[in-house]
Amino acid sequence: MSRGPRSAAARRDWGSEEDGCSILHVDMDAFFASVELARRPQLRGLPVIVGGAQRGVVLAATYEARAFGVHSAMPMSVALRTCPQAVVVPPDHHAYHEVSVGVMEILGEVTALVEQVSIDEAFLDVAGARRRLGPPTVIAALVRARVQEQFGIACSVGIASTKFVAKLASSHAKPDGVMLVPRAATVDFLHALPVGALWGVGERTEAALARWGIDSVAELAASDVATVQRAVGKVAGAHLHDLAWGRDPRPVSPGRVEKSIGAEETFVQDVSDLSVVQDKALELADRCAARLRKGVLVGRTVSVKVRTSDFRTLTRSRTLATPTDVGREIYLAARELLAAADLGGLPVRLVGVRVEGLGPAADTVRQPTLEEASAEPVTRGAGASPSGFTPRREAEVAMDTVRERFGKAAIHAGATTGRLSGTRLATTFVPADLS
Repeated sequence: MSRGPRSAAARRDWGSEEDGCSILHVDMDAFFASVELARRPQLRGLPVIVGGAQRGVVLAATYEARAFGVHSAMPMSVALRTCPQAVVVPPDHHAYHEVSVGVMEILGEVTALVEQVSIDEAFLDVAGARRRLGPPTVIAALVRARVQEQFGIACSVGIASTKFVAKLASSHAKPDGVMLVPRAATVDFLHALPVGALWGVGERTEAALARWGIDSVAELAASDVATVQRAVGKVAGAHLHDLAWGRDPRPVSPGRVEKSIGAEETFVQDVSDLSVVQDKALELADRCAARLRKGVLVGRTVSVKVRTSDFRTLTRSRTLATPTDVGREIYLAARELLAAADLGGLPVRLVGVRVEGLGPAADTVRQPTLEEASAEPVTRGAGASPSGFTPRREAEVAMDTVRERFGKAAIHAGATTGRLSGTRLATTFVPADLS
């Protein structure tokens, strides 16, 4: 994708008409640096560079460092000469991957049509989510709020009728903003841009077009296709001329194979009561199981993540005897892992539950537990697991149905007995106001 310059002539407000604008491009702002600031809030407001030692390069920089001319891929030695007061933070790619996975899970809860194009950006087609969540600008606000709430980082969102224009809109919305380009304003928006903003126009292509007197998208659009093709080649010329007129028929194409499913949440205030942490783990396990059933998947390994008040992060995992998509089984494993974690007496800032080792539910042979085997058989229904529709799973599938109709807050599972006494865990279903 082109990282060409933004144009001061491309204004921020192009209208409010959202019909036909179902494509969102969500892009994390200064992603690596933002993750580091979320982990080290004392660095906020300072010029921060993420990268290696003197012989390394800049991976990311905060906007405070960018103001001095620091940018990604710049040699670290040059960056430090440019901004000698910068704070250099070594990269933690595992942390970036975890946040990226979490952000993509948030997007996946909005729509199944998510196309991740890098660790920090993705396209969404929200045409099917409008009736449930509202117009694209409302969905964009929801996504940005959830990403900020859960991970403490900002993202910018571009909204348009095509992927190409949505990508350009998100770059003009930075930092931490939203930009809508209505379908009717697409050509006017594009023609306000330099030619280097187009997808596929790097330094060489930009120079080749400049030799033919083409410096802006408007000039490219006004040029004869044959002229553009002579400048950059037949295929590339035709493609760029189409882009200059806003023609981009490519759909959002989900293609990522899920390797894990998880959810995590940061408490508003650090929590010292382990029972509160366990209650949150129950909620997260329930969310994981619902996503597994929706994807017709089962998982074999349950892992938990706990971040204490001193920002120390612990992870623990356990492999189950048989794969599952049942929230209660995921929670019981997570609860034992939490109980065994050495928190050093510190309160908990964040807790997360993840299910890994995923596989198709149809390919999995599952041996029922003693409780399930002794229960009366239940007729298999929609979404049934290969091992049969057990009473516990039947209840959770019923919860899925209620949530699909009335929203995720309509019903939830609750641990009402046995948390401290060791007796069997019970589940209650708490309906919200469904009127």
